[in-house]
Amino acid sequence: MKKELRLDKILSHMGRGTRTEIKKMVKKGLITVNGEVVKDAAVKVDPEKYVIRVGGEIVIYQEHIYLMLNKPAGYLSATEDERGHTVLDLLSPEHRAFAPFPVGRLDKDTEGLLILTNDGLFSHKITSPKKKVPKTYFARIAGEADAADRQAFCEGVILEDGYKTRPAELTILESGTESEILLVIYEGKYHQVKRMFQARGKEVQYLKRLEVGELRLDETLNPGEYRVLTEEERALFID
Repeated sequence: MKKELRLDKILSHMGRGTRTEIKKMVKKGLITVNGEVVKDAAVKVDPEKYVIRVGGEIVIYQEHIYLMLNKPAGYLSATEDERGHTVLDLLSPEHRAFAPFPVGRLDKDTEGLLILTNDGLFSHKITSPKKKVPKTYFARIAGEADAADRQAFCEGVILEDGYKTRPAELTILESGTESEILLVIYEGKYHQVKRMFQARGKEVQYLKRLEVGELRLDETLNPGEYRVLTEEERALFID
């Protein structure tokens, strides 16, 4: 992080208003740095050394944000889309101000754990194919999941386009005309879980991601709710 940043950039990044709004606050004398009223919104300050106040309230600068979302069905894992709602629509203005983006993606009708951040390096550590970060899903399947499916997933499934997936771990929780399973995969191809079962002649009716690496979805979060990752949770993805 640069030591000195424009004051209006710091405050807009922290969700304190647009740069135009911040200029208006400066004119009204509402912003101080180290106790002195600011005259120029473009002044450069070191947010780690200077005390910035807006309307008397101290602003603690934070460069990056890390969120855990329990994604509901019906939302796109994208930052914008003209056709429908994205997961950013679920965030407060305060958190949207950080310009976060989804780490990887979940299909529109898939629920569960989705990480959002504005830290590109952090995201890369999770999504890079070289890292082989496991992802655990719960699914309800139309059709009887059996030992042959488990063996096929263990060996890697050939999808309709000829791609052979990496070995995956299938646990059958309940088998019948409708089966319930847990699946651990080590990559993130487009619609991968659904396509793997389609290759076995079965259809996924419900899909929810429970874990990314060692990070597990906080079950106290209702669909559409989110919270900031703890330092311990963030550390799970630090080499």
